[in-house]
Amino acid sequence: MMDKKTREKKIYKVTVLGSVVNIVLVVLKFVFGILGHSAAMIADAVHSLSDLITDIVVLLFVKLSNKPQDSDHDYGHGKYETLATSLIGLALLFVGVMICYGGVEKIIMALNGEPLQQPGYVAFIAAVLSVVLKEWVYRFTVKVGKAVDSQAVIANAWHHRSDAFSSIGTALGIGGAIFLGSRWAVLDPIAAVVVSLFIIKTALTLIRQASDELLEKSLSDDVEKEIKSIAESEIGVSGIHNLRTRRIGNNIAIEMHLRMPGDISLYEAHRRASDIEEKLREHFGEDTHVGLHVEPLKVDGKYVAPENDGEK
Repeated sequence: MMDKKTREKKIYKVTVLGSVVNIVLVVLKFVFGILGHSAAMIADAVHSLSDLITDIVVLLFVKLSNKPQDSDHDYGHGKYETLATSLIGLALLFVGVMICYGGVEKIIMALNGEPLQQPGYVAFIAAVLSVVLKEWVYRFTVKVGKAVDSQAVIANAWHHRSDAFSSIGTALGIGGAIFLGSRWAVLDPIAAVVVSLFIIKTALTLIRQASDELLEKSLSDDVEKEIKSIAESEIGVSGIHNLRTRRIGNNIAIEMHLRMPGDISLYEAHRRASDIEEKLREHFGEDTHVGLHVEPLKVDGKYVAPENDGEK
């Protein structure tokens, strides 16, 4: 299991590298968009600028989420990372809607017979370069995000890819307008609208994931089955109930009731419960929150008194 310092270092490294690429692309797209008279490229520059902003959000919130628990945050600060994911999703949604709106507006202009300005070659070069660089950044960012199990980093990776998708649409539109003639300039907004739908879909997925965590959605059935299996493997545990699970940022919380023989000592019950806690943390991570409540056996809905319970 990766320790906190190593995890934080990997997140910072990949995010800073992505930020450097974003800074280069923002400047490049704005300059080439202006020189190439391409409104689509300038819009793409704004998209890259939103990527840079989300990089800053990730750096800030991951730092906060790795803070240890304190008197004001008994469950730690993991939800800061969840909040970062939701903010990135909202930023993506906003960008996707704006790109879609701008594209539809230009399509309507073209249908009404209004000429669309033909872009220059420098804008096309910038678009192709953006696709290559942003896909490269996406690949190494999502790889690190999965390795450190960070939804915020994975969300940021998808923001990088959305920028690549946006640039694909921009490249197709600009290329079509350049190589097919000014009357085909409408290809630019058409491609932008198609790409914006992918961006919106990704944004809604990220927002839903973050909302599930913020609304305390339970872990999947498969994960809960693993938890039950680990608990019931302990000697003396006859069953569990009232299992409650949820995510706290990068970590998870587990609470449940355990049934054990009523005639074992408090010391023995504690030892067995501690064994279960240790096994759960070995499996799900050292920062897993585990809350266990031990109960004696029940028969016909009533607890069995120790003198009537010979099971050990």
